[in-house]
Amino acid sequence: MTNKPALVDPGVLMLDLAGLELTQDEHALLRDPQVGGVILFARNVASVPQVQALNAAIRACNPALLIAVDQEGGRVQRLRDGYTRLPPMRVFAAQWERDHELAEDRAHECGWLMAAEMLSAGFDFSFAPVLDLDAGVSAVIGDRAFGREPEQVTALAGAFMRGMREAGMATTGKHFPGHGSVSADSHTDIPVDSRPLALIREQDLRPFAACAPYMDAVMPAHVIYEQADSRCAGFSPFWLQAVLRGELGFEGVIFSDDLAMAGAATAGGIEARVDAALDAGCDMVLVCNDRDMALAALAHLHARQQPASPRLSRMRRRDNPARETLLASARWTRARAMIDALGGKG
Repeated sequence: MTNKPALVDPGVLMLDLAGLELTQDEHALLRDPQVGGVILFARNVASVPQVQALNAAIRACNPALLIAVDQEGGRVQRLRDGYTRLPPMRVFAAQWERDHELAEDRAHECGWLMAAEMLSAGFDFSFAPVLDLDAGVSAVIGDRAFGREPEQVTALAGAFMRGMREAGMATTGKHFPGHGSVSADSHTDIPVDSRPLALIREQDLRPFAACAPYMDAVMPAHVIYEQADSRCAGFSPFWLQAVLRGELGFEGVIFSDDLAMAGAATAGGIEARVDAALDAGCDMVLVCNDRDMALAALAHLHARQQPASPRLSRMRRRDNPARETLLASARWTRARAMIDALGGKG
């Protein structure tokens, strides 16, 4: 029997793809040692066989790559046709008000179902779940959140993450230390949270602290918490080193949010954004939906001679279920029926 060669650690740049198949240029790009991951969007998904084939082609091109997707539920799910339409997480918050145990059980099964389906499609992980509190002011968070209260979000998100891990998928808590109390959308603006640091610790930070045992990764927010630091959280040694690593004792992966977003512009051009994220403590930087910017980031990483982060290998899938076997299982049938009965599919 021959042993498979050990995979090298992924590079530190995650980028996106143009369409439904790899182009010749993308084949070459994905072999670059500084490229460590690919994230798929809705434009990359046409059917069940197509996305499986695309992910297989990515792995054949470079087996070290991590393949990710945003499959939270509700408004944020890239794979729809042929996959379970997941409800927004607010659905579990409403149930939790009536029956804590039942809501947690259902959130757990939803996390398992999402993860199992994405693993069967060839992904390593989904950037989920949201640990933000729904303070009623953030349209970009809103019904993506598990609730308003830290205890509620902790219970439901924790159950969702345990379900993901049971399926064999690593978890990502976002958007640290909490995006729910700013009205601006960091995709298009530069949000500033003016609340006292003590209040953020008392409210928003608590789900991240309590769920730390189930978090394999964290994605910080492109939000400036001006009472704590003039830099957004993803560029802040205070938030990533002093609080996340130091106070919370988090030892997992830190992903930047997309550095092409408007909320990242406070650091300057893409080279400065890459420097700010990595110097603050991010293990991998995302640059999406702007190929020129991604190529500039890649060139800068080569100039930095940026070493790979050994933490990133923890995000690899731990199971690879066959879709046919998954869909024939009694657990998938029960979980799918439970999700369908919830309504609010998004």
